[in-house]
Amino acid sequence: MIIGIGSDFSDARRIARSIERFGDRFLDRVFTPGERRKADQRKLRAETYAKRFAAKEACSKALGTGLSHGVFWRDMEVVNLPSGQPTLMLTGGAARRLAALVPDGYEPHIHLSLTDEGPLTAAYVIISAVPKTGV
Repeated sequence: MIIGIGSDFSDARRIARSIERFGDRFLDRVFTPGERRKADQRKLRAETYAKRFAAKEACSKALGTGLSHGVFWRDMEVVNLPSGQPTLMLTGGAARRLAALVPDGYEPHIHLSLTDEGPLTAAYVIISAVPKTGV
């Protein structure tokens, strides 16, 4: 069952300006150390950050809170499965909100799609709950 859907668009030029203006203060507030390592190794650094920014916004919408009610930027981390598929790992307030949304006997699955065209990026998040196996 679907328990949340969110989408967001971001402009890498805007992210690049924020990095230029605020530097580590912006990056430390929004991105996890793992996300920073990945983005800082990429040729298209601002685009990589922009996709992750959009993913976090989309996830916060799918959680139904936005970036409020104890859900913070760094509670959501874009990670890759062994297949390379992106997903989100939630901690802190985001993980607590997710747990509150999932019915007993179910487990959450977070589906993330990222795309870009030039400096524009988009992210779509679907949070679903599936019956636990072996229950």
